[in-house]
Amino acid sequence: MLQFHDVHKGYGGLPALAGVDLEVPAARTTVLIGPSGCGKSTLLRLAAGLIQPDRGRVSFDGAALEPRGLRAARLRMGYMIQDGGLFPHLSLRDNVTLMARELDWPRERREQRLRELADLVRLPGTLLDRYPIEISGGQRQRVALMRALMLDPALLLLDEPLGALDPMIRVELQCELKAIFSELGKTVLLVTHDLAEAVFFGNRLVLLRAGHLVQQGAPEDLLEQPADPFVARFVAAQREPQRILMGVGR
Repeated sequence: MLQFHDVHKGYGGLPALAGVDLEVPAARTTVLIGPSGCGKSTLLRLAAGLIQPDRGRVSFDGAALEPRGLRAARLRMGYMIQDGGLFPHLSLRDNVTLMARELDWPRERREQRLRELADLVRLPGTLLDRYPIEISGGQRQRVALMRALMLDPALLLLDEPLGALDPMIRVELQCELKAIFSELGKTVLLVTHDLAEAVFFGNRLVLLRAGHLVQQGAPEDLLEQPADPFVARFVAAQREPQRILMGVGR
């Protein structure tokens, strides 16, 4: 579905990615994790065609993601960022249907798809004529997911989609998102810094460090068979706060 072949990318002379080879399998959820600045969001932006590699190739369904074919490829992708990225001057309805209107979908088709998506993400249809500032953070993320799914994309790209939410809403949406991924059978590439969230969502985890792919595999592989000391330290650093909290709660 999505492949990165010896991908290099730098900013201001500093490498963000240094020779990454990665294949994202179809109909599975692959999660990119790692410390800040490791290159995970850069990989996602490359997948969306928002930036181009300095060297190497990104391929989508066997075709290189290059400027001449980028529009057609993007129409088969859904992209969702941490704060939702909704346009504040557009109603929720117009945010979700933006690309469908650009593509001249008939009104009846747009409205039918809106109803389907509102049911899918459990958003009351009565909210669709409101504006982003008039709804909660959790509702904004539901709307952002609707927009990402509007054209029924083959690939979903999610960059810290729940990172800005408070813990209770985040847990609720994690469960709902996982159920949606399972129901739709989409190919998902998701970025998070939270190992617990990565394990919850991921069929496959990809751990990056300083622009290099350190380890990839099933969640239990990283947790139980770390490839090197960095992987072990990364896992331990994320587990330690949980141990402390459990100890305090006794």
